[in-house]
Amino acid sequence: MKVCGFTIVRNAVKFGYPVVESIKSVLPLCDHFVVAVGDSDDITLQLIQSIDPSKITVIETVWDQRLRQGGRVLAVETNKAFDAISEEFDWCFYIQADEVVHEKDYPAIRAAMLQWKNNASVEGLLFKYYHFWGTFDYIGVNRQWYRQEIRIVRNDKHIRSFRDAQGFRKNDRKLKVKQIDAHIYHYGWVRPPDIIKSKISNFNSLYYEGEHLERKLRAAESFDYSEINAVEKFSGSHPEVMKILISNLDWHVDIDLFKAKCSLKDRILSAFEKTFKYRLFEYKNYTIIK
Repeated sequence: MKVCGFTIVRNAVKFGYPVVESIKSVLPLCDHFVVAVGDSDDITLQLIQSIDPSKITVIETVWDQRLRQGGRVLAVETNKAFDAISEEFDWCFYIQADEVVHEKDYPAIRAAMLQWKNNASVEGLLFKYYHFWGTFDYIGVNRQWYRQEIRIVRNDKHIRSFRDAQGFRKNDRKLKVKQIDAHIYHYGWVRPPDIIKSKISNFNSLYYEGEHLERKLRAAESFDYSEINAVEKFSGSHPEVMKILISNLDWHVDIDLFKAKCSLKDRILSAFEKTFKYRLFEYKNYTIIK
């Protein structure tokens, strides 16, 4: 079995992406890794080139800022990285630049790839998620966070990154996947307050333009981590590669778990979910094979 990882990144230093930790967390599971580095205003390219030149292929790309509908440019860039993977690999492990894999999940991930390698009906593997908020101590638990997503796909170039690169589809249909007992640790919302505001503004520019973009930019300026919907304390351990970043955290976030701002609708739906262990109206861009 041969596995190739892939990701995209642009302005990682400028916007505080833990991309080095992200890539390093997946490398032990991969025989090779492809990184599409977009045209950046910082030292992102040099940073990626310094990780492991013997195992990483870097392709330099230019992002088309005109592809704003639904954040389409992110899928286009992801497909560039995916298409650069040669035919010799069986599985392709996609990781976003703010996502990290815990080493304790390596055995389960390897076992799943081996188990389903020769079963062509399994087109991808589905991971669970921890979405961290504000600091490394809290995770988002309200309905805005997706609970699962595909992060390993077959090396089949009919598979394409979908919409804004959150997931994948094949010939415009949902992939048939197997759930695995492993998590993606998503740190996209753990950055210094000034950097998170810049990141939000930049991200909105990939989706919107004109007056709509202006409204989004004004909203980003008033962003405050304490304005939460629902979070809870994280009681588990973090991936080893994150230890230095965690120890160097130098900002404070005031979070009151009892002051979560939820609508009546969200409170009712959350109560239903806790009682019946089922999320109503959940968006699922995949078909789970039982």
